[in-house]
Amino acid sequence: MLPQFFARRYLFSPKSRSVVNLISGLSVVAVAMPVAAMIILLSVFNGFESLVKSMCSAFDADLTVTPRQGQTFAADAVDTAAVARIDGVEAFSFILEQSALLEHAGRQATATVRGVDDAYGEVFPLAEAIPSGEFRVRLGDLERLVMGQSMAYMLGVRTLADADVNVYAVRRGSFSSLLPFDNYTRRTVPLGGVYSLDLETERTYVLASLRLAQELFSHPGRVSGLVVRLREGADAERVRQALEQRLGGEYRVRTRYELRASFYRIMTYEKWGIFFISLLVLLVASFSVVGALAMLIVDKRRDIATLRALGADTSLVRAVFRSEGLLICGLGALFGVVLGVGASLVQQHFGLIGIPAETFLTKSYPVEFRFGDLVVVLAAFGLVAYVISNITVRSMVKHNT
Repeated sequence: MLPQFFARRYLFSPKSRSVVNLISGLSVVAVAMPVAAMIILLSVFNGFESLVKSMCSAFDADLTVTPRQGQTFAADAVDTAAVARIDGVEAFSFILEQSALLEHAGRQATATVRGVDDAYGEVFPLAEAIPSGEFRVRLGDLERLVMGQSMAYMLGVRTLADADVNVYAVRRGSFSSLLPFDNYTRRTVPLGGVYSLDLETERTYVLASLRLAQELFSHPGRVSGLVVRLREGADAERVRQALEQRLGGEYRVRTRYELRASFYRIMTYEKWGIFFISLLVLLVASFSVVGALAMLIVDKRRDIATLRALGADTSLVRAVFRSEGLLICGLGALFGVVLGVGASLVQQHFGLIGIPAETFLTKSYPVEFRFGDLVVVLAAFGLVAYVISNITVRSMVKHNT
């Protein structure tokens, strides 16, 4: 404990007030700011990551069943009773989706029309995301569409009272350039509701009934997928394996994260890219500790000589100044953690800093503090602090004693 005692005396002693102490204090601040910035940046990235994942989950089921060969399969080929008996399955629904051309009031746009059955609302509770109209794609024999706000804006839809949309789909079979209009199936369907999610989803998906999609795309009795919602707390991997065994090898069962594996992988790379860039900034800021230690060693040459006369060896002298460097870094890390964690939690719970964009889905910057990020930041900084302090002390004490 002797090196730590000397280090504390050098930094906190009321009789030790000099330019060296001022520089040490500035080094503490210089270290604290990057530590706080790293915590805040990672928390902000976590918030945006969770926001994007929540928006993607509106159209990505917990489990999705697709054919291994081809694009569609017969709906009656799936034993729905056996699927319902699998432990962990809450609800499931058949879907059929394909690209189509939409037209309204002289405006056109391409979209992915997703035909859904009556159980779709149990898998994806989209009712809360419908600011205008209602989430019903069929009223008896009346077919209706549900599209995103961005798509409705692109098509010039002003009101649901007069919003009939022409849907064009390529007819299966031979394609004739002589009679191009015979190559398409056309349906005029009224718009029954508009949903509000992220911009990409709103511009991509248009919901219709499964019956309409099968007629439109010439796939009677066939579907392109089976989407499954799991019970709360169910193990997705275990249910996926059970579902694969029950359905057989003709079908592929994937989780939400497997469907967007490349997307989530890129997000992970971006997060740790930000981490290493911030770590580089922290490394540069940590060199202020080098200057503080160098000046302190020069200033305490008489103390070093006294310690030598009392029998202290080089390792003890180095330990004293190494402890001084670690103490400066430790104080900086402490202040940085308090500032970074405090700012992240305040923004996470109160949302004081807003986003100046009326069309964004959240009014304030999304922030999500994770304890694991704090551990990684402190571990990385601890390694940097130890290496810098050790190298500085070894070189300076060797040449000045």
